[in-house]
Amino acid sequence: MKESFFQVISVSQCIQILREFSPTPPITVDLEDAPGLVLAEDVTAGEDLPLQHRSCVDGYAVRARDTFGATESNPGYLDLAFSIDIQTPPGSCLESGQSARIPTGGCLPDGADAVIMVEHTLGMGPATVEIKKSLSPWENVMLRGEDVAHGECVLHAGLRLTPARIGLLAALGCSRVSIHRRVVVGILSTGDEVVNISETVRPGLVRDVNTHALAALAKSCGSDVRRYGLVRDDPHTLTKKLETALMECDLVLVSGGSSVGARDHTLESLQRVCNGHILAHGLAMSPGKPTIVAASGNKAIIGLPGQVTSAQVVMQVLMMPFIAHLGGRKNAFQNNWKSIPAILSRNIGSRQGRTDYIRVKLTPSDNDLPLATPVLGKSGLLKTLLQADGLVEIPENSEGLKNNQKVLVRPLE
Repeated sequence: MKESFFQVISVSQCIQILREFSPTPPITVDLEDAPGLVLAEDVTAGEDLPLQHRSCVDGYAVRARDTFGATESNPGYLDLAFSIDIQTPPGSCLESGQSARIPTGGCLPDGADAVIMVEHTLGMGPATVEIKKSLSPWENVMLRGEDVAHGECVLHAGLRLTPARIGLLAALGCSRVSIHRRVVVGILSTGDEVVNISETVRPGLVRDVNTHALAALAKSCGSDVRRYGLVRDDPHTLTKKLETALMECDLVLVSGGSSVGARDHTLESLQRVCNGHILAHGLAMSPGKPTIVAASGNKAIIGLPGQVTSAQVVMQVLMMPFIAHLGGRKNAFQNNWKSIPAILSRNIGSRQGRTDYIRVKLTPSDNDLPLATPVLGKSGLLKTLLQADGLVEIPENSEGLKNNQKVLVRPLE
């Protein structure tokens, strides 16, 4: 990793740096403990799913050719040979001219190649069934291996285990899976002016918003969070806290002290803890310029702005994808959010050379797309985040966006 001191880099360059950090090591866990985690290995099916041809409906297993020409006005008739128990495979073979009562999920008997829905039949006593519809071969049948074939790679490494994927693994009998260990994120706030949220504030003091907001965002993307409390503007104390956090965490987030003021000691402490391995100090983005990226081995320490809205924007744009990357997600920086197309309600100016993230509120419009209205206000106002539904990115090579321009809105957590 290339070191960079006091040099503003682009958002894309920062992402390239963050990508170089390796994911957490793989561990094997019970399937019940795996939801939300990321596969460390490909999963290959050890059997067909389903194991046998199964009925998709309640009805009668038949030979399709025995139903050819049957209609409501000209029904056909088949012998009812036997009934199928869903819990046991049928032991009998279906002969021509015969049918077998079968429940949804029941295994087809040998000789059958279709199932007619009970709605298209009429019982004519204990031994005969009236058929009111012609069937094609394999109609209303789930074929053996149709869902998953034996030997098929069903899930690739790097995929997050969603409920649907957990269900597939359960269906295949995968009771234990290899996943990347959950990312442990350490969070601490700095500044003589910051006090605990339970304290009464006086002029010049502010409550510790960042610890709680950043922890909530980190938890929302599946990480375990450890809080290291408040640290005063003392580089020695901050260094000790960082050393402890580095031993216990995969990623450490420090809010405050990342700028270049006389009382901004985060950079100094990071240089000590990371032996000078400062990979970036300053990002060409707004909000979020005074951001630091440092490395100690394969562990990252990120110095975030103390200003609460800036810290949360950097967290959502860069740190949440980074946590996903550390947790093993493939293409975490490309696929970490689902954009919402919208129409911009007014012109927005920007300055070339930096990436701007504009808070917007979405409202219905007369068009097919919602209207994205910029949420204006001073940069430190918390209510601008509360009122916003998402962020619109203005690329670094742009001078702004125009009224009625189609934009992509990145939803806020």
